[in-house]
Amino acid sequence: MSKEHEMIEVIHKHLPRSAGQLNKLFEADSEIVDFHGKSLLYNLDEFSEEDLLRDEDPYVLGWNMAVGSISDILASGGKPKYYAHSLVMQDSWTKDYVEKLSLGIAEVLKEAGAAFIGGDFGTSKSWRYTGSVIGDLEGPPMLRSGAKIGDGIFITGPIGSGNVQAALVLYAENPLVKYLTGSWKNYFQLRSKEAEVIKQHSCCCIDTSDGVFNALSAISEMSRIGFVVGSLPYVKSGLLLAKALNVPKEMLFLGECGEYELLFTLSKEAEEEFINEVREKKLKFYKIGEVIEQGSKVLRNGGREINLVTYDLCARDFPEPKAYLRAVVNFFKGGQCETKSCYYRARTGHSHRDW
Repeated sequence: MSKEHEMIEVIHKHLPRSAGQLNKLFEADSEIVDFHGKSLLYNLDEFSEEDLLRDEDPYVLGWNMAVGSISDILASGGKPKYYAHSLVMQDSWTKDYVEKLSLGIAEVLKEAGAAFIGGDFGTSKSWRYTGSVIGDLEGPPMLRSGAKIGDGIFITGPIGSGNVQAALVLYAENPLVKYLTGSWKNYFQLRSKEAEVIKQHSCCCIDTSDGVFNALSAISEMSRIGFVVGSLPYVKSGLLLAKALNVPKEMLFLGECGEYELLFTLSKEAEEEFINEVREKKLKFYKIGEVIEQGSKVLRNGGREINLVTYDLCARDFPEPKAYLRAVVNFFKGGQCETKSCYYRARTGHSHRDW
């Protein structure tokens, strides 16, 4: 158990809980409550410089924070309805900066069909932002539990853009990084249309706000299953940056600055109908692996398999991000990778596919 989960459990143990709350601790991306016979979803997310979001472009920053706040509602099978925030602006920000930041937030809300209902405002030496969202829920929610052995594992988009953004902040003074990235901008994708399709076919879903590995581990813990994934669809910019920095590309999978994609599971029986609907609606998903028995966490890369059962690194347990990144690199140097016959290929007969 990470230190963060331990602290959350300590807090949860002492605070009163409503009989109308329908989800267990850690079971869903949003809190699910019964409100006069109607199910509502609630989510609260905070962002700051510690999240390593690039803030040179205020419009992109506003867009990304709003997508990040709403993503948990979508991952739970709901539709965002009301949006509030607390904005503590950095004292060096100008009126023009705040206006562009607000336009980025507003564009996400319009696309998501949510209304802004107010919030709080302050000024400090460093910025902080908290997004608070209430969503409607029709029918049963999607939870982090519910995955079953034999299910396929899918994701709504490429892996690693959040970790790329973090790397660009951490290594902003690296001349090679500056040269390769230039004016690169990273918009997180609002997956409203994809979420509607997912809910029709799956009961198990999570967003990748803390990275893909952490998302898989959460589903693994709540569903009491294991997983094997392979041939992951890394973002091209991530592969380029990993090569430039001479680090394993798998850090795009393990790193904890996520891209807010939706990760979900599908039974074999539901897969064909799902694929047909996806093609009809011209959406794109990636199949990255399969649910297997509890106690197995396997990442396949080429002819080798990386055993992740013993991997327990958590960024928040380190004094600063680069110390965490060094520990991840050392994990790969520590002989955790084994070359063997490919369990994933034997079970599924293919690598990831996109539709």
